[in-house]
Order: sequence, then C-alpha cells, then structure tokens
Amino acid sequence: MRVATVARAETRAAGGLLALSLLLLLLVGVTGPNAASPDLGPRGWAPGSLPGHLAPAVVAALLATAYVLGGLGVLAGLRSRIVLPRGTLLTATLGVAGLVTAPFGSADHLNYAAYGRILLQGGDPYAVSPIGWHGGHDPITSHVEAPWTTTPSVYGPFATVLQWLAAAGGGDNLRQVVWLWQVVVVAAWLGCRWLLLRIAEDRARVDLLWTANPLVFGAGVLGAHVDVVATAAALLAIWLALHHPLLAGGALGLSVCTKVTYAVVGLAIVLAWLRVTSSTGARRIVALVVGALLVFVPLHLVFGLQVYDQLERARRSVSLATPWRPLVELLTGPLSSSTVRSLVFALAAVLTLVLVWLLARLTRGLAPHTARGEAMRWTFVFGAAYAFAAPYSLPWYDQLAWATLPALAVSRLDLVLLGRAVAMALAYVPGRVSGMTPTVQRVTLGFRRQVAPYAGLLAWLAVAALAAPARAQRERRPDRRD
Repeated sequence: MRVATVARAETRAAGGLLALSLLLLLLVGVTGPNAASPDLGPRGWAPGSLPGHLAPAVVAALLATAYVLGGLGVLAGLRSRIVLPRGTLLTATLGVAGLVTAPFGSADHLNYAAYGRILLQGGDPYAVSPIGWHGGHDPITSHVEAPWTTTPSVYGPFATVLQWLAAAGGGDNLRQVVWLWQVVVVAAWLGCRWLLLRIAEDRARVDLLWTANPLVFGAGVLGAHVDVVATAAALLAIWLALHHPLLAGGALGLSVCTKVTYAVVGLAIVLAWLRVTSSTGARRIVALVVGALLVFVPLHLVFGLQVYDQLERARRSVSLATPWRPLVELLTGPLSSSTVRSLVFALAAVLTLVLVWLLARLTRGLAPHTARGEAMRWTFVFGAAYAFAAPYSLPWYDQLAWATLPALAVSRLDLVLLGRAVAMALAYVPGRVSGMTPTVQRVTLGFRRQVAPYAGLLAWLAVAALAAPARAQRERRPDRRD
C-alpha cells in the first residue's frame, strides 16, 4: 500500500512539475519582445503578444526555473513510469500554444526569415549576408541580430526552400514570416510524435521524453529551430526503411539537405539492416542511396556547391558551453588560434568515435532486435555522440537524441542525457546576444563559461563509467542472441 501511495505521489509531482515548467516557458513566449525573444515588429495577421514587458532578470529567472523544474519533472516521470493522460489532447494543446507564442531562446528564426527573403527576391542566401541585402534596409533581413548579420546561410537547401515558402507567405511583415516558419516547426514536431508512436510504440516514454519534455519543447519547438524539421525527416526515413527503402532514401535526403550532420541516419539504417537480416540487403542499400540522391542532387543543382562554403567556418567554431572551450582558451597564446582549433577539431573527431563505441555497448539490448529498433538505437548512438563531443553544440542540437531515446528501454543513459540537457539549457538563458542588462549578462555568461563546460565533461565521464560495468557483465554472461 505504501509503495502504491509513493508511486501516486511521484506521478502527481511529475505531472505538476512538467505542467508548471511548460507554463513558464509559454509565459516567456507570449510576453515578448524581451531579453529572450527579439522584436518582430507589427503582428499583421499573425498572433501578437500580451501587453506588458518582462525585465531581462525576470525572463532569465523564468526560463532557468522552467528548465530546472522541467528536468525534475522528467526525472520524476522516469522514476514513477508516468503515463501522461489524454496524449492527443495534450499534444494538440501544446501545438496550439506553441503557435501563439513568439520564438525565444535565440534569434535564429530571424536568420531563417532573412535567408528565405533573399531567395524569394532572387538572391543567393549562400553568397549574400543579411546585412548586405538591399543595403541593410530590407524590412526582413535588416532585423537579423549579431553575430549573424554578416553570415550567409549555413543550412541545407531543403531548409532554405521551407524558409522561402515562409517568406513568400509572410510578405514584408517579419512577424508573419516567422509565424509561418513556426507552423512548419510545430508540424514537424507533431509528425515526430506520430512517427514515434508507430516506431517506439511506448506512448508513456514518447510523451514524457518528447511530447511534454520542456527541454525538447522549449529549446526546439518554442525556439522554432530547424533541427526539429531535420529530426522529423530522419524519423520518417527510419519508419519507411523497412518496406520502402527508396522512399526512405528520399526522406533521408530531405533530412541531410536540412542539416548535413543528419547523414548519420543513413548509416544507422544500413547498420540495422546488416545486423538484423541474414543477408547484406544490397538491393535495399542501393535503393536507399538512390532515393537520397534523387532529392540531394536536384536541390544541389539548383543551389550549387556553395551551400557548403560556410561549413568550414562553422566546423572551426567552439561554443562557450562545451568542454572544449576551456582547452581553447588555455592553449590560445602558446599556440596560434588556427592551430588550436585544428587540434580541437581532431580531438573531437576521436572523442566522437570513442563515444560511439561506448554508447553502442551501453545500448545493446535496449531496443527491439528489429530493423526499426536497431535503426533507432544506432541513430541515438550517433546523434548523442555528436551532440556530446562536438566543439560547437547548442541545446537544440540534442533533438535527434531525444527523438530516438523513447525507442530504447529505461536505462541510466536517460539520466545522462537529461542532466546534460538541463545544463545546456541553463547555459543559454536567455539566449540572445543583445537585450540583457550587464548583471544578467554577467550571471548567464558566467554559468555558460564556468559551469556548463564541466557538466559536459561529466557527461563524457558518465558514459565511460556506465560502459565499464556493462562490458564486465557481458564478459561474465555472453549475449545469447549471438
């Protein structure tokens, strides 16, 4: 009786923490512009904001509280194995709520609007910077904030096509353009849930780790990030791969043409086929590649290879919240900046491979031994390894790992991903470069520089520590599937 009472209390606590966290996030989104949400100008026919203005310190406090409560809510939900009630109603409510807010946590959606606008007006978003378009006086591109005002697009051509559609529908009104982009992101988020229910089947984990997870919904959906779109296309590829490899290749092509790092999903699908089937499945692999090329090649013929011109610059960037940043600052001076960044990139590549190996061991047996189960497992392995090890990583870079985690059984990896995600979310509160008071900037940058990198380091160590007993246990008890 006491155990049942404790379980009910934990379930109520989990639901309450998640609800409060989501409400605080939505409050920030409907009270912009503020330190987290840039000014989008007149609302036109798009939803507007509530009257009033939140001070930067209040915004930072609300977001930090929301992410801490959200992390605790997910933790309590994992402990109590919570099943969120009325999943469809919950999802619809959150989707509508997400569409009446303004994006916050970064100003990336301004970049999306600008690149779509440049393409709409006949320019090349991969060659022209937002500030350089029409002399910096365009009603859309002129709103882009530092440090992206002089940066051409770093996104794939499919993302640019979607940004072009939003720009075409929104016209000269920035709020309308951004809102149409939000529709794309919310639709992708809904599509992810629909696919997860058919791939992972465990609705409890799907709704806890994806649908109502404030660390996913806040950073990805309410931030209106392109990563959600790429994740939806990746899940579609996995779902189609079993019976329709050609179509799966097309979905994979869309994912890669949104963010190039999502190419690992194709490798995950192939590995799943090789591990589960008795034959190599060469015909399916060929069909997957052909399907991807049928999307990839036409889009790149239209936009050209300059799509990748900015990737060299991007890959040499090191964000403040990663464990690599203290190393960069330590070595810069004794070594040149270019040498240090090349060294960090090489070390990160090695660490990524090590984490792939460790995570592959840790997740063995956590997913169904089916083509889809193995594809989800390997996608999680690659997605988490990249997010953990990349020199440049942001809170919304974890979307692929969160989207595939529900397909895995409960394990301590849930806690590792959760802890790192909370630290990363807190590191980017409120998220914008501008709009903060000196005090808020000092506190938030202090956490980003002094705390978050070591939380990332702890995540590396946690994966290594968890893998050690897992290896010893397997050596004592061989895997009976082999």
